Amino acid sequence: MAPSLSALLHQSSSHCHSSFDFPGYLSFLRTMMAEDFSRSVEDGLKLSKRIYLGKDRAIAPPNIPVTMDKSIADAYLPKSPMVYAVISNPGIVDNPDIPSYQPHVHGRCDPPALIPLQMNRIELQVDCFFDNVFVQVIGSWRVHCIMGSKSCDCRIALPMGEQGSVLGVEVEVHTKSYATEIIAVDDNKDVVGKEANLENGSYLKPNIFTLTIPKVDGGAILSIKASWMQKSVFKNGEFSIGVPFSFPEYVTPVAKKLPKKEKILLNVNSGSGTEIVCKHTSHPLKEVRREAGKLSLAYETEVLIWTHNDFTFSYAVSSSHIFGGLLVQSPSVHDVDQRDMFSIYLFPGNQQCMKVFRREVVFVIDISGSMEGKPIQATKNAILTALNKLEPKDSFNILAFNGESYVFSSLMESVTENTIEKAGQWINSNFIAGGSTNISQALNKAIEMVSNISGAIPLIFLVTDGTVEDERQICEVIKSRQTFGEAISPRIHTFGIGLYCNHHFLRMLAILGRGGNDAAYEVDSIETRLQSFFSRGLSTVLANISLEPLDNEVETYPSRLPDLSCEELWTISGRFVGNLPEFVRAEGVFGDFSKFVVDLKICSAKDVPLDKVKEITHPFTVLFGSFATFSELRCISQVLTLFCNMVILR
Repeated sequence: MAPSLSALLHQSSSHCHSSFDFPGYLSFLRTMMAEDFSRSVEDGLKLSKRIYLGKDRAIAPPNIPVTMDKSIADAYLPKSPMVYAVISNPGIVDNPDIPSYQPHVHGRCDPPALIPLQMNRIELQVDCFFDNVFVQVIGSWRVHCIMGSKSCDCRIALPMGEQGSVLGVEVEVHTKSYATEIIAVDDNKDVVGKEANLENGSYLKPNIFTLTIPKVDGGAILSIKASWMQKSVFKNGEFSIGVPFSFPEYVTPVAKKLPKKEKILLNVNSGSGTEIVCKHTSHPLKEVRREAGKLSLAYETEVLIWTHNDFTFSYAVSSSHIFGGLLVQSPSVHDVDQRDMFSIYLFPGNQQCMKVFRREVVFVIDISGSMEGKPIQATKNAILTALNKLEPKDSFNILAFNGESYVFSSLMESVTENTIEKAGQWINSNFIAGGSTNISQALNKAIEMVSNISGAIPLIFLVTDGTVEDERQICEVIKSRQTFGEAISPRIHTFGIGLYCNHHFLRMLAILGRGGNDAAYEVDSIETRLQSFFSRGLSTVLANISLEPLDNEVETYPSRLPDLSCEELWTISGRFVGNLPEFVRAEGVFGDFSKFVVDLKICSAKDVPLDKVKEITHPFTVLFGSFATFSELRCISQVLTLFCNMVILR
């Protein structure tokens, strides 16, 4: 019998400080969980053939998809909100309305089979604020596969989009109702131990949240409302949104083809008064309302089968130059922090995207033993792609590290076809996983390489999947090397791989280095996320951004202002006491080192939830990651409180 997830996690945690390959074990564990889930769904679909559909020959069971060309780990993973009947005893599988009186089935399903429930109703609401997307799904599912006199557990699965993080789930079934509750782990250790069973509420994969509802009767209707927060992707002046909404054929009720209603409501609030231009939509949305900086679209139709298309939408905020704004809002009466809130944003313009800086780039890459296999190969590919995007005026170098450091060249190298070819050969020869992790030594070398340069922006890209014990010392060194004024100090961009990586430390390091931060929690996503990460960092169009006048009564996150990339919306948020000036001046320097100045007028954020429009940290990093302990993390902890908690069912 396979050990439970809780047992596996407890077993693996005992190895955290040994030579045990914990990141590799977690990767294996996640793959195993996905494969088990898919196999259980496959078994459930086969088991559902027992369900008696009556004598009407016009009613046929749904087709079971063939999985010959796909990995079993991905074949039956949900690509839309789904609900499954958890079947341990196959003898209870039958039509709750028309008993078939089939022969009794002996034996048990171990692990339990998962029969996808038929969906009777679905509504999707998507609210967009800046690059934050709030998604709410309302639907109903019927337990169509269990005898009316029997009951089973039902498992809800919610696949989410970019950096998705669940906010809440509410379920009603018969006279019972259930809801998730977010509780602080530190303050509720006893509650977590008793109620927060990982099998009841957990992440099957970083983008799939699952929750189990106990003992639901055959024929019952589950009414579910689920909400989560995710990110839109900003590139080439457009915001792109993707919500998993592709339903398999077998969730359509097996009955005569009766029409069913499918609803989608989309609200976009750019926070600015500029026009919103629609670029692409997956469903035929109709305009409901349009105002300056706001847009509402809707789709409602009767369908015979549920949609097979994910919901995608892209739009642009029309402008040919960098512009921004400052939104303020009072806290709610329930907010523990009664200081007023603000958010400042800058949209990169189209014209300035051509004025990128001359770049001095150093790639600092972890080649410790835990990077073996796909992680190191994906990193190689992403670096080679990034090198080919550099221009002849740029220069670069590469540092690989484990317990020691290995450098491509003693000097920064100009970008030529010859040097890029040599770099590729050096990478293939030296990117061999093995040894421990010593970030400090390699990072110090990289900083020395790009210090005291002029006429260029120094960029350091740190990629690692590990954790170290000298995080505080590393951060203190970075703080001491930062300069303010006209000179551009080295920008440190950090990228974490996997769940065991200390993502909080890497985020702090990026803040101190005025750089960006990103992560890949799954092996298959490393290369694409790294390519995007490098591309954003290499596309800086405005540096040394400052805001005046902001006094000591104003607290900002991040505390050190990053640069503006033409591939990313620039936002900071914070709290203040008293009154802000009528205008806040934003200043910076362009790629040609000319000055940029814009006055940002204060506006009231009536329709933008500033208390929610904040950075997303994935809950997976809480369950498996390490925690940095710096006093400097105080501002971050205020922003991330919601997500650094466990979700339990009450």
